[in-house]
Amino acid sequence: MKLTACIIDDDLVSQFATRYCIQQSNGDFDIITCSSGEEGLKSCFELLGNSNKLPDIIFLDLVMDGMSGWDFLHNLQNLFTGHELPSVYVLSAFVNSSDRTIAKDHKLISGYIDKPLSRSFLDKILKEEGKKRNAF
Repeated sequence: MKLTACIIDDDLVSQFATRYCIQQSNGDFDIITCSSGEEGLKSCFELLGNSNKLPDIIFLDLVMDGMSGWDFLHNLQNLFTGHELPSVYVLSAFVNSSDRTIAKDHKLISGYIDKPLSRSFLDKILKEEGKKRNAF
């Protein structure tokens, strides 16, 4: 089953590393890359309009110019009520204990990952997504 992964990160090197890790995985992915939270929301609207679904997985940076990752999550939750929301994994280059605590308790966040995304962590994500999709 093909999954759609959306990378939302304003750091081009991080975008490339995350995309590369996903491409090298055993999963079957369509990958969308966005440089801002605003662009991420626009991509979600476009995907919903074209395929009637949101991305399956979002890899989200929290610290971005303009709309922060937290603002993106707030908008995602409010703008797409009634749709199955994606699994969101926070990718962060900073060890911020308050962000980790908030992320751990946030109902939309499935996990918190230190950059860069590793193959072993991606394999765990794919295993969880497989369980989730087989439950339906």
